[in-house]
This record gives sequence, structure tokens and C-alpha cells, in this order.
Amino acid sequence: MGTFLKYFLTLWALGLLAVLSIAGLRGSTSRKPPIEIFPDMDRQAKLRPQTTTAFAGFADSQSSRLHVAGTVARGSAYEDNELNTGKSADGKLVEVNPLKVDAQFLQRGQMQFGIYCQPCHGALGDGKGITSKYGMGNVANLHQERLVKAPDGEFFQTISNGKSSMMGYAGQIPVSDRWAIVAYVRALQLSRLGTKDDVPADQLGNIK
Repeated sequence: MGTFLKYFLTLWALGLLAVLSIAGLRGSTSRKPPIEIFPDMDRQAKLRPQTTTAFAGFADSQSSRLHVAGTVARGSAYEDNELNTGKSADGKLVEVNPLKVDAQFLQRGQMQFGIYCQPCHGALGDGKGITSKYGMGNVANLHQERLVKAPDGEFFQTISNGKSSMMGYAGQIPVSDRWAIVAYVRALQLSRLGTKDDVPADQLGNIK
């Protein structure tokens, strides 16, 4: 009996010591990392800012890297520019495309329209793209009177931020290409609504 009691007390003391060692000092300050059975990647190798690194990918050996070209801070002056937002400083939608519209610009807009817009809006902009064959029937007809009269900034805003079931494409389409698409949409509208009066006098002879 004495031997059993001796072993029991020894095991009890060791268990108590283990509990105190693991949990007894909780809340106290220590610079040593805690004992973690499952660290779950809480502690990973990383680069401290404003230090040097031997990482071969950085030729200048600096841990702090410059922002990716073209990135801007949310809420910066970037968002106050009508070219980038489609709105003027007083919050009104831009009436006319702020970029120069020429043949090359329209060609770029046609290409981008074909990639991002045509599947839903159709090659003619009438809302009868390939998706209409799969039950998507709420696609806007770009030739409706309201959109013909809408300011260019509204189209830019819709392309950028989306509307209804349409997603925004600000992350996929650069600013200049969004304006190029707007210009091409206007060309599509003019192809249906234009008259002989819209044709330059020196080109009237080419009309059959």
C-alpha cells in the first residue's frame, strides 16, 4: 500500500506541475512564444518593413516594395477626376466623351465591346446576344430612346460599376478602353438613327 501511495503522490505532483507549467502562468508577460500544439501557420517567415532581404527576386534587397504601377488609394484625388469616374466635380454625369474620338479609338472600342459586351448585348447592341438563348432576357437594348439620350458618363458608370444583373468591369477594362466602348456604342446607335445630314458633304457621294 505504501508503494502505491508513493507512486500516486509522485504522479499527482508531476501532473500538478505540468498543469501549472502550461496554464498557471496565463496572462503573465513573456517574450518567449507560447507552446502551441497546432500552430496553424500562425507564425510564418515574413519580411519586416524597412529592412533588407537576401531574397533573390528583389534586386535592390529592400523588403518594402513600391506599389504596383497604376494602383491608387481608395478615396484619393483619382476618384475626383471625371475621366476616371464619369462624373464631374459636382456629381453630375459627364455629357460627352472626354477622350478624342477617331477611327483608331472606335476600332479599339469595337474590339473591347466584342470581348465584354457582345455576348449579352449582341453585335448590334440590341440585347440579343448569345446569352439570350440561355434564358437571360433582362439585357438592355442599347438603342432604346432613354439610352440614346443618356449622357456618356452613364454608360461609363455602368461599364465600371455594373447595373442590375450586369457585373462591373472596372477591374478588367482600363479607363481609356471603357470610354472607347462608350464611343463605339454611340456609333452603333448612330448607325440606326443617323441621317444624310450627319454625313460630311465631301462623303455624300459615297452613299448609295
